[in-house]
Amino acid sequence: MNDTIVAISEVSKRYSGAAQPALAGVSLDIRRNEFFTLLGPSGCGKTTLLRLIAGFGMPDSGQISLDGKLLGQTPPNLRPINTVFQSYALFPHMSVAENIGFGLEMLGQPRDTVKSRVAEMLRLVRLDGMGERRPAQLSGGQQQRVALARALAPAPKVLLLDEPLSALDLKLRREMQIELKRLQTETGITFVFVTHDQEEALAMSDRLAVMRDGVVMQVGSPESLYDRPTNLFVAEFIGEANFWNATCLGRSGAGGRFAIGSGEAVMPVAEAQGLTEGAKAVLVVRPERITLGAAEPGLLHGTVETAVYRGSDLVVHAALAGGGELRARLPGSIAAAGLIGTATGFAFPADAVRVFPA
Repeated sequence: MNDTIVAISEVSKRYSGAAQPALAGVSLDIRRNEFFTLLGPSGCGKTTLLRLIAGFGMPDSGQISLDGKLLGQTPPNLRPINTVFQSYALFPHMSVAENIGFGLEMLGQPRDTVKSRVAEMLRLVRLDGMGERRPAQLSGGQQQRVALARALAPAPKVLLLDEPLSALDLKLRREMQIELKRLQTETGITFVFVTHDQEEALAMSDRLAVMRDGVVMQVGSPESLYDRPTNLFVAEFIGEANFWNATCLGRSGAGGRFAIGSGEAVMPVAEAQGLTEGAKAVLVVRPERITLGAAEPGLLHGTVETAVYRGSDLVVHAALAGGGELRARLPGSIAAAGLIGTATGFAFPADAVRVFPA
């Protein structure tokens, strides 16, 4: 059985008068029963791609298929796809139950079937007993759940979500992230989620595609994109990292030795494919891979300028002896007061370093 439910092949789209295409030859396979996220900055093309899947526009070239069938000119209402937008678009004059059942009634479902399905959806989104309320009587999070219930009621093959949590405050947003993942798991429906929030994408996704200027930069699991970015843009966009200019001093197998900055620190690197001796590079290290060490050769040396306590973590900023800065995320049990102003060494394993050509 083919595991792909949405296949996007070489899709391009340029809006009239635009200097650059919104999409430039995008190809993606989205799997059944997965939470797939399109992640990228504003204007990267993620919402355009979502709209093309929904049928709210047509690609200039390329193809989109659903369950092995080309969508072509199929209008949105005939696609087994529903969309949840940032604005919930609930009917204010209708009750919660009427909002949820509206799409089913438009499909000509019998009244008893609609009533049963609405009750099922209310239980699914944990709004039992609120069916008779109007949207204005609900909180923002409850309205979001109604919008989700309405979209899920017809049991679409794919649910598209266009930044649906951006209007919520941080606490509620995090609660709804958990709810969305639960709903996707319980229903078995493929969710395609659009966001510019990388923390949100990492928290919910089975896989994600990072986009930039209409191009897919990398596709993979949250862990693979965070730990093994394939280019500097993904390394910068996903999470926090240290970026240091360096020079390759020599190769050894797959790895090599690199001088950072002015050359006062020489670091071993486990993987340095494609770089030769003398090549300029950028070394990338995540803050949580860095530990404190004694002032000895082979370590980065610096002076701690700030140490911010964040409960489980202590975020340290240091000025490196050879120029540049370092950010480390240390255990919160380390005393901040004893670090500030001290000169110390910082260590990290060779496999913590990602290397990119400068």
